[in-house]
Amino acid sequence: MLFKDIPGLAALKNTLIHSVEANHVAHAQLFHGGVGSANLALAWAYSTYINCEDREEADACGRCASCVKMAKMVHPDIHHIFPTPSAKETILELLPTWRKFLIESPYRSLTDWLEFTGVTGNKQGIIPIKEGHNIIEKISLKAFEAEYKILIIWQPELMNIESANSLLKILEEPPAKTLFILVCNDTNRLLATILSRTQRIVIPSFTDEDTVKYLAEKEGIDTERAKQIAYLSEGNLSKAVTLINYEGEGKHQWFANWMRMTYKPDLATLVKLADEFDAFPKEYQKGMMEYALNIFRDLLLWKNGAEALVRLEGEELTFVQNFSKAVKINAIEQIVNELSQTYYYLERNGRAKILHLDLSLNIARLFKK
Repeated sequence: MLFKDIPGLAALKNTLIHSVEANHVAHAQLFHGGVGSANLALAWAYSTYINCEDREEADACGRCASCVKMAKMVHPDIHHIFPTPSAKETILELLPTWRKFLIESPYRSLTDWLEFTGVTGNKQGIIPIKEGHNIIEKISLKAFEAEYKILIIWQPELMNIESANSLLKILEEPPAKTLFILVCNDTNRLLATILSRTQRIVIPSFTDEDTVKYLAEKEGIDTERAKQIAYLSEGNLSKAVTLINYEGEGKHQWFANWMRMTYKPDLATLVKLADEFDAFPKEYQKGMMEYALNIFRDLLLWKNGAEALVRLEGEELTFVQNFSKAVKINAIEQIVNELSQTYYYLERNGRAKILHLDLSLNIARLFKK
């Protein structure tokens, strides 16, 4: 992974490059970004640049022995710590799977990783105490060939207290020429003592333009469809790639028809729509709720005279303009709450048919209230 492979974020890339050139590389850095951001990709590209044997002005060379090994994730001086589905499975056992997962895409979520390992059930992923001990063992050795030993810890917020304390000890007294890069989604779950010992680098979400460019160049998506996906993903590249499989299937048409039937209301059709919704894949069901939340958010902006903040175009914009004349602001706020609650229950495997019909009836009631 090179900096040029990551869409956008030019200013942040320049900052990281300049820190290496100026020899101001902090021994412990926290790359904090949301799910689907470039935090893990940047940690990979940054590590590649640090140990590159022939650095260029704006990136690693991509040709030297170090860069070639980094691209294959087999560099002996770069170590990875990541969540395992259970305490029984070790990082060493999962390392080949991790390499394949990361090489395919470094923008995916913890859920994606657990599914990639073939885990079943409701396992959440943990970094147990034995991996905390492995951290000390890995970085206590001298570097084999690179200038720096680098330990990349993905999702450090999943460390239990014992593992976190093991990390804290080594952060206080790090070995020479050793770097720690913590790749985090939620700093609120990290120990305050770890936060205080790291240099925090905030990774912004991808812009719509960056997402469209990535989808067009890497996934071969046409520009119009890529714009729709970028709008729905809101800077989450993992979500954007997931939505590729569903976004060509008339989501807006289905949603618009659903809203018209709830506004009438047409109870017989609402029952049929609940059956259709129940047959959708789980991710599509959640995506529909997110899509509805986005539409009603823009509907609320339009009703409040903030048209400049509405990012919709084409049929979706026309729908918002027309629907805004028939729906009151108070109803919109309550509908958003209903949609959020339905999304919550879908995530917890509630029966989609019942949830959707109940939601439809509640929205119909709010339309008429």
